[in-house]
Parts: sequence; structure tokens; C-alpha cells
Amino acid sequence: MNQQIFNFIQQNTCANICCINAIMQPYCFTCYYLFNSTEQLLYYKSTLDTAHSVNILAKSNIAGTILPDKLNKLKVKGVQFEGIVLDNANPMVKRASIAYHKKYPMALAVPGNVWVIQLNHIKYTNNALGFGKKLHWIRLT
Repeated sequence: MNQQIFNFIQQNTCANICCINAIMQPYCFTCYYLFNSTEQLLYYKSTLDTAHSVNILAKSNIAGTILPDKLNKLKVKGVQFEGIVLDNANPMVKRASIAYHKKYPMALAVPGNVWVIQLNHIKYTNNALGFGKKLHWIRLT
């Protein structure tokens, strides 16, 4: 993964994620995330009874965006990503909860499960690199 993409995702905390509901309409939600840079995964926490969790359990493909925590309207910068939410039986999901709660200990007080997004494609925009310049990353496996 390009170091600029890595740094941007690592430095920020909030993602907007879109899933598809049963009648094929998009549904978006916002969450705090933790980036697992070794395996290119995002962790977030949510309960099973939310609309987005119900949608994701039925269709695991998602897309999302990450904007800077401190937005500068004169500098366009951000990430668009595509991926899938991994099944709870996946071994990578078991490790996610410990890591997520280490970064966000206050989340221990909130009910819910830690979910894992396997990032498959990232497009990074940063106009400081030149207007219209994009950096891409694609999972090879």
C-alpha cells in the first residue's frame, strides 16, 4: 500500500460506510474505525439490531469514505474504498475486538460486536499532489 494512503487512513478515525438493503437501496452509516495496516482491514463496532448490521449480514459488500478529522475546505483530501465485511467465524475477526478496545477503551461500555471490513480497493485523493491526481491500491489476493 502506498505510504500516503497508509498514513491518511492511520491518522483519521471516522468512516462513512454504505451497504445495500433488501430492496437494493443504499443505506449509509458513520462509525469510528481502527485500521489494521498489516492485513488492510478496518474494524468498527456496532450492534446486531441496527439497520446497517441487518443489511450487511444479508449482503456483505460495502463501500465507504474517510475524510480528514479536521476538514480544510480548500484542500480536497480523502479516501474512497470498497470491500466486504468478514463473517464472525473468520479468525481475523477474533483478534479485532482486542485491538479495537485498546484504541477505544470507552467502547467497552457500549454494547455491540466489533466488525471487520476487508479492504479490496482504495482510491486516495489529495489535491496537494496535483489537481485530479489519485492514488490507487488494489488487494491482490
